[in-house]
Amino acid sequence: MSTSGPRVRIAPSPTGEPHVGTAYIALFNYLFAKKHGGEFILRIEDTDATRSTLEFEQKVLDALKWTGLTWSEGPDVGGPYGPYRQSERKAMYQPYGQELLDKGHAFRCFCTPERLEQMREAQRAAGKPPKYDGLCLNLKAEEVTARIEAGEASVIRMKIPTEGSCDFTDGVYGDVSIPWDSVDMQVLIKADGMPTYHMANVIDDHLMKITHVARGEEWLASVPKHILLYRYFGWEEPVWMHLSLMRNADKSKLSKRKNPTSISYYSALGYLPEALMNFLGLFFIQIAEGEELLSMEELIEKFDPDNLSKAGAIFDIQKLDWLNGRWIREKLTPEEFISRTLHWASENERLTEGLKLSQSRISKLGELPNLAGFLLANDVGLTPASFSGLKTSPAETLEIINTVQADLEKILEWNVETIDQELRNVADKLGKKLRVVTPPLFVAMSGSSRSLPLFDSMALLGRSVVRQRLKIAATVVASMVGAQ
Repeated sequence: MSTSGPRVRIAPSPTGEPHVGTAYIALFNYLFAKKHGGEFILRIEDTDATRSTLEFEQKVLDALKWTGLTWSEGPDVGGPYGPYRQSERKAMYQPYGQELLDKGHAFRCFCTPERLEQMREAQRAAGKPPKYDGLCLNLKAEEVTARIEAGEASVIRMKIPTEGSCDFTDGVYGDVSIPWDSVDMQVLIKADGMPTYHMANVIDDHLMKITHVARGEEWLASVPKHILLYRYFGWEEPVWMHLSLMRNADKSKLSKRKNPTSISYYSALGYLPEALMNFLGLFFIQIAEGEELLSMEELIEKFDPDNLSKAGAIFDIQKLDWLNGRWIREKLTPEEFISRTLHWASENERLTEGLKLSQSRISKLGELPNLAGFLLANDVGLTPASFSGLKTSPAETLEIINTVQADLEKILEWNVETIDQELRNVADKLGKKLRVVTPPLFVAMSGSSRSLPLFDSMALLGRSVVRQRLKIAATVVASMVGAQ
């Protein structure tokens, strides 16, 4: 595939706030490329047109740039194997779908979503894992042609061997064997002509000459589908490496429902990107106690992809705090510390816009910290007393906070106008006036019933911080409901 060193990639989907797990996988690929004199590439996998947005794509780019990682090819810098957005590559995939049909490695499927859901329900009821039952697998060519000419919608599915197993070697897990009868007949080309992740992923990796695919272990079960596509096309496979998932201290999967996971959250709270990369990089190296504080250059030097652990990478926030504190105290000069602090406070225009919003609400400059300090605070110190002055009961307050939490996740573009509209929708849903819904949110965001304009404040705080503050508020108010 390549004669000038390995080519690796990170391929995030712009469907939400960039996850620290993305930084974790990106860092491994970056270290691998730098260690072996290869190329690190960024590709945006936006085939999910209903959830992918340009705002989230920009957040991906901004978050990865914040971490200090750089790529030699990508949607923002170009390169010889572009475009680097899958949505701009749509025309490239169609011939490959037809090639698989012509070779007999794929088939047209006309099953409706309703029929497929009934099929899966029946399989689940019978205690079987849901997968396609092959109804359209052996349709005659004349029938397929007639149904297509009649305008009937269809997808292209891949054929799967009926016997034996897919055997391969993974760079982390070693020899792996997965029975073919556990592999689903994956949809490759959807009815709208867009490829699924599996199809586009393999084609793009081949066309971009990717030599090593390093990603999370959740994709290990998909390797047979990908290997089969490489074989069907007659292409050389990449080296597979599946990294252990990042987990909480209780070994559960790291998810935004339990803990903050957005890169933007850690940026907003004042973590240094060098400290976060240092923390994540420690999962990929072997060091002695006392050697934890490492720059990117030192991580590259110590990086050892042949000695990776299959144990879960524990996201220990206390260790991250400790490393971040050391970076602030030991790695920054006083001048650098002041510069970093001013830059951090100005992110997302929190400081300047917060001051503008404060001007009409104070009589002395000394009132600013109490009025607007919540925009820069890690924690606004919520307690049951914070909510005790509200006119709504604890149960009503909790209902408001929980409903807002869920509904704010629906917002694709995060700004004052969309937040305003969504909170008005929440008020309508709950059958309450907006002035009843907003007071609990004032407290959740600022710790006080007297604050800056709510919608503006939420926009400045950012989606990830708002999410976490609502989560903390819900926990506090739930304790009040339980105490009644």
